[in-house]
Amino acid sequence: MKSSIGGVIEEPALDNHKVSPFEEPSGAVNMQTIKGHVAVITGAAGGIGHALALDMARRGAAGMALVDASERVAQVARDVNNECGRQVAISYGGDTTDPAFRQEVYADITKKAGVPRICVPAAAITKDALAVRIDKQTGQVVVYPVEDFRKVVEINMIAPVYWAIELVAAVAKDRTSRGLKRWQPEEGLQGAVVFLGSIASVGNAGQISYSSTKAGLEGAASTLMAEAMYYGVRCSVIHPGFTDTPMVRALGEEYIRTKVLPQTQLKRLIKPEEIADAICFMITNAAVSGELWADAGWRPAT
Repeated sequence: MKSSIGGVIEEPALDNHKVSPFEEPSGAVNMQTIKGHVAVITGAAGGIGHALALDMARRGAAGMALVDASERVAQVARDVNNECGRQVAISYGGDTTDPAFRQEVYADITKKAGVPRICVPAAAITKDALAVRIDKQTGQVVVYPVEDFRKVVEINMIAPVYWAIELVAAVAKDRTSRGLKRWQPEEGLQGAVVFLGSIASVGNAGQISYSSTKAGLEGAASTLMAEAMYYGVRCSVIHPGFTDTPMVRALGEEYIRTKVLPQTQLKRLIKPEEIADAICFMITNAAVSGELWADAGWRPAT
């Protein structure tokens, strides 16, 4: 039987989630492994999100909330569960910019699987165009629509930050319920957030809104970590290069062949699985805070 969350259909979790340990017997949390932890991934129907869900399941995640606006996220959850032979992934279809939806997802996955310790808010869109251009037919100046800029900022920057904040809040609530205050190193790290930046964060012609949001995540991650370490939660950013995803394929084969591959030292698109592996590395290695560039040697033409 399926249940509804805020009008959104999701897959039920099995009881084995509840008995999957996400803490050591001493009560300390072991964030050096994915095994036994609960994760929240937005943009999970996309190439990187899908690959990450599979990777985390193979590494023994206790539960995963797979979130996306696309109905395809339900199929991704089924694929993950079928491959692993267990009910680890639960799909949630909805608007990632909706605060009520976000809060309900966290409440539901916590009830079914335990306190989330990992958040990868990967949902993003592009609305690419030059900031200023001349219309060839009319000769008029055309300025990038402010409503498009606002939409990209809402989805690519504000929403990911608040999905991350919700993770910190979940950890803080759990610690408070156990009478814990400021995090101490002997407890083990309590959680990890990895934002998906982009090589476009350094600036890329035709991506005034997209580049701005990806650069903005750098400041958000640094600021949030400065605050979230009070609860033992790390925050970082991965900057993928051109990855073989529907978003990149939408650029067109000609563009990829002539504009992307010649500037990429590997001479190929990055595999989503390679980015997923890098994200898991960032989650489990406490020394990797700040930013990681997974750009396949991409260098923009001068």
